[in-house]
Amino acid sequence: MALDEFKTLDTEPLIASEPAHPRDSSRLLVLERATGAIHHKIFREIGEFLKAGDLIVINDSKVFPARLLGNKPSGGKSEILLVRQDAEPSLWYGLARDCRCGNTVLFEGGLKAEAISRNEQGELLFRFSGGDALSYAMEHGKIPLPHYITKTRKRMHEAEQQNSDFENYQTVFAQNTGSIAAPTAGLHFTPRLMTELKEHGVSFAEVTLHVGWGTFRPVKVDNPADHTMLPEYATVKPEVAAVINKARAEGRRIVSVGTTSTRTLETFTTPEGVTQSGSRWANTYIYPPYRFKGINALITNFHLHDSTPLLLASAFAGQDKLFAAYKEAVALKYRFYSYGDAMLIV
Repeated sequence: MALDEFKTLDTEPLIASEPAHPRDSSRLLVLERATGAIHHKIFREIGEFLKAGDLIVINDSKVFPARLLGNKPSGGKSEILLVRQDAEPSLWYGLARDCRCGNTVLFEGGLKAEAISRNEQGELLFRFSGGDALSYAMEHGKIPLPHYITKTRKRMHEAEQQNSDFENYQTVFAQNTGSIAAPTAGLHFTPRLMTELKEHGVSFAEVTLHVGWGTFRPVKVDNPADHTMLPEYATVKPEVAAVINKARAEGRRIVSVGTTSTRTLETFTTPEGVTQSGSRWANTYIYPPYRFKGINALITNFHLHDSTPLLLASAFAGQDKLFAAYKEAVALKYRFYSYGDAMLIV
């Protein structure tokens, strides 16, 4: 299960600092699981590998500006990344450097956050007063771009692009606010491409998983089986479950867009292959060897070597075949990670 071989690939020069324009002009590597065959395409050509009747399942969660920039009472700068809201509206779990229990962070307009406890995952529980944290974030917060994007921009001496990132780091079908990171496999779709695929006989269904720290928290243990997947809130509407179950019963393929859509489907699908509806905290952790019950094909990006999305893709494609695809992608200088190119695993 260890993915140490992926560490040998030199992907740092290939990190994308911004998305392709237009989005569907990104490159697409198609990997056939049965044979290991690899094809190189442009994402807008994905219809060549889809069939009439295929059901594409997308994650419609929307990223909110979860980075709150404030100050310590002493005047020094401080920052909180909101992770998820607790049952009590004034309480939020968050991540913050150089912040301990009992510390306070001050924000414009009188908003104040006090760190009152820390859990086993290293998240701080903050009590907000003097205003509503989410309302403040929507007005004053920053888009929480992955560190490797901001690092790449600094190395390239690029200016911060917060305004464009608010649009770029968002899928065209995002509508339910709640994620602190984009479901990045969906970034490659454009309205034009979706219309063309529908005309081709492909249909779409929306599930929701609000991406939290669980998706991108690195796997730091020697044995990936010892990693704990943190819960993220997911929803499958009754009408969506009915559409998915009908497609499956008719023998049509379920094509999942991204690891978050996949984990949602795997969370809500029974061992007998019936997708249920509802809302719940999802912490389904997928790594080799995992028996998939909810999907038949996967659209995904190229992932970090120590990430749970890479483990999921490895479980679906087969570790050897996936590594061969990654090795070829590096040789051909595909763009990596959140703003990078895409894979279709069939």
